[in-house]
Amino acid sequence: MSTAESDISWPVLRRIVQNWAGTSAELVEVRPLHGGCINTTLCLVCSDGRRAVIKISQHRVDHSHSREAYQLNLLRTAGLPVPQVYAWSLGTLDDPLSYALIEFMPGITLAEAKKRCTADEFEQIQQHLAELIAHMHTRTADGYMRVMENGAANFSWPGFYRDIYDVIWKEASRHEHLPKRIRKQIDRVHDRLDRLISHADRPRLLHWDMWSTNILCAPNGEGQWHISAVLDPNCKFAHAEAEIAYMELFHTVTPAFMKCYQHHFRLPSEYHQMRKTIYQLYPMINHLNLFGQEYLKPVVALAEKTTAWV
Repeated sequence: MSTAESDISWPVLRRIVQNWAGTSAELVEVRPLHGGCINTTLCLVCSDGRRAVIKISQHRVDHSHSREAYQLNLLRTAGLPVPQVYAWSLGTLDDPLSYALIEFMPGITLAEAKKRCTADEFEQIQQHLAELIAHMHTRTADGYMRVMENGAANFSWPGFYRDIYDVIWKEASRHEHLPKRIRKQIDRVHDRLDRLISHADRPRLLHWDMWSTNILCAPNGEGQWHISAVLDPNCKFAHAEAEIAYMELFHTVTPAFMKCYQHHFRLPSEYHQMRKTIYQLYPMINHLNLFGQEYLKPVVALAEKTTAWV
């Protein structure tokens, strides 16, 4: 790949690689990977076959890389198969690059695995995923918070959830095709979150963006399929039901997952009757902002379901 394709110079990438792998390491290939909208994600290949992934932002201080490094290390201690963090850096005037250099993880996405695996193999993957998520959810905190160094805690779950989505809903409410009656209904939901999503559980560690693209699968040495990596966390200490609802919303999980997960955490009737709809409405509102018109109908459908209680 040419340096023009990545807009990052080869000497810069070579320097980062040698800081990690030693001065004898030679960079021989750079491949673009799917990454975020605000940074460049590349696979770096050395002459000895070693590979790493770099997420890099030019000409600015980008704290997202240090946050991701912190969260990956936390998830690793929680037993999840996540990339090892080799190095990270914030941009400075002298070196205006922010980046995180992390381990290259093998595997294919969960959606691709579903196409390749037998039904029994995919059920095993779902069961393994459920065990991983349940184990992650055993990590707790005293307050609800975004996971970062020196993160501020909120002791009200509805207050924290409202804070996450206040700006997102304000932007979405101005969507030109959003019916007025739906706008008013979501306003009512937003105002009544204290009642709608209150619960007696504790703040638990959540990945917060657990969908098929962020889950890699591969066969092990005995040919058994398993979760080989979990990527791109946006961690929070939050209500575990919000994670399960998100995974159900985007068809990340199957009944095999739900059955296995509930051996560890039984989902109460309030989740199925009401809270799941609330926890699916707000991510869909966010998708309406990010991706546009195709998410309008799902937002309307979910908002209409809330009229039963608001």
